[in-house]
Amino acid sequence: MNVTGLRIAFMGTPDFAVPFLQQLVADGYRIVGVYTQPDRPAGRSGAPAPSPVKRAALQHNLPVYQPRSLRRPEEQQRLRRDLAPDIIILAAYGLILPQAVLDIPRYGGLNVHPSLLPRHRGPAPVVGALLAGDAETGVSMMLMDAGMDTGMVLAQRRIPIMPDDTTPTLTARLIDLGRGLLSQTIPLWVGGDITPQPQDDSKATYTKLLTKEDGVIDWSLSAVEIERRVRAYQPWPGSYTTWKGRQIKVLEAEALPDTGTPGEPGRVVPVSGEPLAAAVQTGSGLLQLLRVQLEGRRAMSTDEFLRGSRDFVGSRLGGKRPLDYALGRPEKPP
Repeated sequence: MNVTGLRIAFMGTPDFAVPFLQQLVADGYRIVGVYTQPDRPAGRSGAPAPSPVKRAALQHNLPVYQPRSLRRPEEQQRLRRDLAPDIIILAAYGLILPQAVLDIPRYGGLNVHPSLLPRHRGPAPVVGALLAGDAETGVSMMLMDAGMDTGMVLAQRRIPIMPDDTTPTLTARLIDLGRGLLSQTIPLWVGGDITPQPQDDSKATYTKLLTKEDGVIDWSLSAVEIERRVRAYQPWPGSYTTWKGRQIKVLEAEALPDTGTPGEPGRVVPVSGEPLAAAVQTGSGLLQLLRVQLEGRRAMSTDEFLRGSRDFVGSRLGGKRPLDYALGRPEKPP
């Protein structure tokens, strides 16, 4: 079979998945259908909005399918009878495919997963790598089974994690890496030139869906841990605390060398030798604040913020009810 004659069903939903759909189009494959999540309410109006993958598919005049589940027999029958894919390519679809679906294409289902499996299985692998302080991460091409990212690995590529990487910057590099890996893997797999490798389940780690509450800064953690969270939780849920009854987001921060000097977690202290700089005492070490955004104001560097908020240094961050901010409820100053 001419590889570009493969009948491909693509499954994906968020922005992350769009470049992989575009790569398949650029490589000349025959995409018989694009599966994505149903339209969701968005914006202040709450009107249903299409997913990024749906918008991209329509731009390429590709047929779009949006079932709420692929466990229903009628949906499986449509995929088998009407689309008859030779292979399924999945990138952040948001649903685990039942074995009955994976059994339809002769070459199975391939998942583009942005981690070095079995490390960081689950829905937030890029965030997981940053939170763990990993030195490297990568992209895995996995032959899907009915489990949560437990299938055999067909190929992997690695990249180092930079000290200033955030979820957006690291994701962008992983997408570039993954596009090339996808193009390389499909013909090798279809041609019988890849031997799938089982994952070592004893080395597996798992990630979870993020919630708004995850963004509340716990100053009892170490400065290193909090810095990782600041980088990992961009752009959502962000990292934030309270000051004088108002939410303040920490957009950029740096863990300073730990001198072992004890202090009250959450207390803002001056940075030695820098008149317009501030750090926060944590459970272990100091976290220097580099960019912040006070509720109702624009984002700014910390030195600019301090020029207009001289009483910030010496204050203690964190309100009595930090989860109220996480849930969007206003908090009154004490």
